[in-house]
Amino acid sequence: MNKVKVIGIGDNGLASLLPMYIEWIEKSEILVGGERQLSFFPNYKGEKRVLKGGLRSLIDQLKEEQRETVILASGDPLFYGIGGYVAKKMEVDIYPNMSSVQLAFARLGESWQDAYFTSVHGRSMAGLAQKIDGKKKIAILTDEENHPAKIARYLLDFHFADEYEMFVAENLGGEKERCKLYSLQEVTDLTFSSLNIVILRKVKEGKMWGLGIPDEEFSQRKPDKGLITKREIRTLTLGALQLQKDSIVWDIGTCTGSVAIEAAKIANEGQVFAIEKNEGDLENCRQNMRKFRTDFTVLHGKAPDGLEQFPPPDAVFIGGTAGGMRTILQICCEKLRENGRIVVNAVTIENLAEAITCFKEFNFDTNITMAQISRSKPILNLTRFDALNPIYLITAKRKEGEC
Repeated sequence: MNKVKVIGIGDNGLASLLPMYIEWIEKSEILVGGERQLSFFPNYKGEKRVLKGGLRSLIDQLKEEQRETVILASGDPLFYGIGGYVAKKMEVDIYPNMSSVQLAFARLGESWQDAYFTSVHGRSMAGLAQKIDGKKKIAILTDEENHPAKIARYLLDFHFADEYEMFVAENLGGEKERCKLYSLQEVTDLTFSSLNIVILRKVKEGKMWGLGIPDEEFSQRKPDKGLITKREIRTLTLGALQLQKDSIVWDIGTCTGSVAIEAAKIANEGQVFAIEKNEGDLENCRQNMRKFRTDFTVLHGKAPDGLEQFPPPDAVFIGGTAGGMRTILQICCEKLRENGRIVVNAVTIENLAEAITCFKEFNFDTNITMAQISRSKPILNLTRFDALNPIYLITAKRKEGEC
C-alpha cells in the first residue's frame, strides 16, 4: 500500500491549507473525511469516502489500497482526533493544522502551555468534577449532547459557580465565528453552534481538600451519627489501596462515601464505583459528592448484587457487608486486575477470620494491620485521650504467578 497522508483542515476549508497540501489532495485518488471536510472539495475527481462510525473496517480497506489516499481531519489530527488511532494501525504521514484549542486560546488572549485539556466529545461527563477541580485553565472539547449549557449546569451542581468563567468559541476560523466570555449562570439557557470549544478560566480560589478530610465535614446519618470510616483509618486504608491517577476503584458499602470521595480525588483520571444498601446513607453520599466535587457511579443495592455492572478494578475497598462475605470476596478476587489490591476493614474477629479464610481459599496473600487510634480531648484545662474502636485492616494481593 502507499503511505497515507492525514491532513488537518480548519473550518475555513481550503483557506486553512498550504498550497502543497491542496496539490496532494487534488492528485490523490481516494479522499476520506467527514461530510463537512469533504464538502470543501465539491470538484474532487477521485473517490470520496465518508468517515462515519467505527474506523476499523475503513482501516482494513485502506491497508489493501494501492491508490494514493488522503484522510482529512479537523485541526490537529493528533489532538483528540483520528490521527493517533490511524497511526497505530498503518503507516501514515501526518500534517497538522492549528487545533481548535490553539485558536480558542488565541481568541481569549491567554497562554495555553499551562492549561488542562479534556474532552466530553462522544463520551460521558461523569468524573469531570474531580478532573478539573482547582485547575486554573481548562479546555473542554464538546459535542451536540455535551454542549456549553449542559456543562455550565453540571458545574453549578458541583458548586463551581463563583470560581470559573466560561469562554465559548464557536465556528473558529469560519465565517460564523463567534467568541464570548460568560459567567456560568449566563450560559445555562443559551444555545450554541455544534462546532464549539469551551475554556474555563479560574477567577476565584475555592476550598481545596487534602488527604484526610475531617469527619465532621461529611453529611452523616442522624441521629445515629458516626457511620463513617474515620479519618485516621481512612488515610491508612487509602495508603493500603496504593491508588494511581487512573485507577478503577470499587467501594463496597460506601455509606457516607468518605473513602470513595477521597479515592476519586486521588484517582481523578480513573473511575470509582460504589454501592450502598441504605437509602439515607446514599443520599448523604450524594450530598458529599457535590460538596467535595467528586462525580462517580454509586448504586443503591446490597452487594454482591450490582457488582457485575462494574468494570474490573485495580483496587477494592470493603468497609462493611450485611452478610455474603464469601461471595463478595470471590467476585472481587476473580475480577481484580493484575497487581490490584483488596482492602477489608473488619471490626469483629469473626469477620477478620472469615476474610482471611476466604483469601487463602482464593490464593491471595494477606497482610493485617490492627489500628487502635485515640484522639485527644480537653477535660477542663487538661487533655485526655478517647479511643476509637479498634479496626483490622486486611490487605490482600494475588499470589505471585497466579492469574
